[in-house]
Amino acid sequence: MAEEKTTPMAALKQTLLSLSVSLSYYCIGLVRGYSAPAVPSMHATVPDLLPSKSIASWVSSIPPFGAFFGSLVAFPLMHRIGRKYTVLIASPLWVISWILIATANDWRVLFVARMLSGFGVGLSLPAAQVYVSECSDPKIRGVIGSLPALAMSVGIMVMYIMGKFFHWRVLAWICCGMACCLFLAVACFPQSPVWLKTRKQYEKAHYSAKWLHLQGFSIDPKATSAVVERKEDQHPSPAAPPKPFSKEALLRREILIPLGIGLVLLSIQQLSGIDAVVFFTVEIFHAAGSSMDGHLATIIVGMVQVLSNGAALFVVDRAGRKPLLIMSGLIMSLAMASMGAAFHLNSIGNTCFGYLPIVSLIVFMIGFSIGFGSIPFLLMGELFPTAQRSLLSSLAGSFNLAMMFTVIKTYHPLEDLITTSGTFLMYSVLCALGVVFVITCVPETKGRELESIQKLFERRPQPCSQLELGGEKASHANPSFSAADEAVHLDSKSIDTKL
Repeated sequence: MAEEKTTPMAALKQTLLSLSVSLSYYCIGLVRGYSAPAVPSMHATVPDLLPSKSIASWVSSIPPFGAFFGSLVAFPLMHRIGRKYTVLIASPLWVISWILIATANDWRVLFVARMLSGFGVGLSLPAAQVYVSECSDPKIRGVIGSLPALAMSVGIMVMYIMGKFFHWRVLAWICCGMACCLFLAVACFPQSPVWLKTRKQYEKAHYSAKWLHLQGFSIDPKATSAVVERKEDQHPSPAAPPKPFSKEALLRREILIPLGIGLVLLSIQQLSGIDAVVFFTVEIFHAAGSSMDGHLATIIVGMVQVLSNGAALFVVDRAGRKPLLIMSGLIMSLAMASMGAAFHLNSIGNTCFGYLPIVSLIVFMIGFSIGFGSIPFLLMGELFPTAQRSLLSSLAGSFNLAMMFTVIKTYHPLEDLITTSGTFLMYSVLCALGVVFVITCVPETKGRELESIQKLFERRPQPCSQLELGGEKASHANPSFSAADEAVHLDSKSIDTKL
């Protein structure tokens, strides 16, 4: 069968939806980047607002803790009201949190507001990525699915730049306006057709898929029921299938293996040290004895992340997910090792390498952005089965945010325990281990339908002779089908032997 191409109108509408939904990730970037310029501004303008270093640290780092609970709540919301409305709910929460921050005169108000903003992050993080993945064709899903990560890095960079020119209260009001824009942008798009189909809202699913020009999306309930009836007549089922969220359904290998792959990839993403770099960039440069101004270095690192994420859009559907993850892990490992070397040289009094920290972090950001910055979130929308996607995405998002909070809060204790040089060398080793995991356990999903990806994790029948004979016949009858089927079979076999 000839390979279908995505039409220009389909690409346009799906891209517009992704850009609008990606505003939620842009708002996440504003939340993540706010404390870096805002806390120094608070100390300069209202010294009593943050009375101690400990309180300032908690106000800076509490959003991931709130996001952990928000991501747990995202599951029932994504399942009941859909991906679109889960993203929309985050908008008024962010509006309230930014208003509280802009008008705060007590650190307790700041603490609650930052916690609430983190809760909104937790709602959006899994919902937006799943929404985009379910509303895009396989041929452009890699590009479109990477837009949210790009939007997040843009949000962080914009916050760094604005922080040099605006008061912390003005920054909060600007962020409040962006949260309002998010609501207006997403409200005009349809619900995910995949979610509508699972809720048996076939007419709305048909309209949504037709509006998005999704290819290969079948929504004929009569035809589906007829096929099911014929299958039941030929092969009567001994028992009804388990409910999607029952113990029997959730403990199947096609659920556990994708979830395990997703959790490990998200762990590597955080254990690479990315959020230690984002939250403490200025401090890292000062500690390393770099000759460059810390605030300027922060902006440069943010700009490099944006440019790298933008470049990744053009290769994710050409190079594939797995090669980019491998390259990303290798680059991050080398960069973290170089950063550890910079701190070691500084500790023994060698200050001849003043630009080594900035070069190391630039290389690290390039490596992170082309792979582990966006692809783990993209794979969350591809690997997880449709029926359990809301639950698994919520669990994976919560796990990711818990890991983020852990990395941020353990950075300084690790510095005291194994030195700053040892901390970055530890991140380097963890990145290298991540490369080994990707090579051995992560399947390639480039260009595949979501349904065919799920078949990778199903247990294959043991009699190989019949399968090989059938595959040989299929090869003569339809070469293009045989190649795709062989790829799925090989990936499934690989996962069976390695996991």
